[in-house]
Amino acid sequence: MSTYVYGITAASHPALPQGMGGVGDPPREIRVLEAGELAAVVSDAPEGLRPKRKDLLAHQSVLSEVGAAGCVLPMRFGSVAPDDDTVTGVLGERAEHYKERLRELDGKVEYNIKGSHVEEAVLHRVMAENPEIRSLAEANRASGGGSYDDKIRLGELVAAAVQAREGEDAGEVVRALSPLAAAVSEGPQSTGWLVNASFLVARDEAQRFLAAVEQARKDLSHLELRVNGPLPPYSFVEPGPAEPAGTTAGADAGAE
Repeated sequence: MSTYVYGITAASHPALPQGMGGVGDPPREIRVLEAGELAAVVSDAPEGLRPKRKDLLAHQSVLSEVGAAGCVLPMRFGSVAPDDDTVTGVLGERAEHYKERLRELDGKVEYNIKGSHVEEAVLHRVMAENPEIRSLAEANRASGGGSYDDKIRLGELVAAAVQAREGEDAGEVVRALSPLAAAVSEGPQSTGWLVNASFLVARDEAQRFLAAVEQARKDLSHLELRVNGPLPPYSFVEPGPAEPAGTTAGADAGAE
């Protein structure tokens, strides 16, 4: 039976609730594998596991429960090792790496911030900041809408200005929040978001961090900022020097 790995903790981590369930239908029972000073939170791996919402949420729920009691290095959804011995073997081989990451991430959580433009608000800002665009728009209105070429030119100027604004606004969000974070990990760009960044925040700084997000919303009112967290520090678990066959470790944005 292959082994599904949720995360790695210290062997001294508080015991988990009895009968706790994880991924699968029915949910596979959670258990703990120890190797020296480290432990892995695991279950039997269901056959044919796919990233369905139910199982994504189960994976995240296990990590949230474990993380509430102490530091955990979360694994990606779908992290599967051939068997328990493989897992404990890797814990032993990579012990120093995992212990260092546990020390570094202890007492910290992740907040993921995504931001997008409020279309009407950003267009008003672009017009106000760009005399060329404003002048051409006014000339088009005065001439009953402008020629076809003038309309195309105006559209190109507006699109370029909005694109440039995206980069500037993403930088402003990261700069505004970075002073309250121990580390920042910028995620992959995706359609619809001009900023996708994760911040590693000390638990006792969480309220200050969230207050800074609210201030950024006021200062950058042409942006919509979305907060996901607190989360286990998915984006700050670095791969070690080697991965066991069939296992994928690293960051995960969690089920949303």
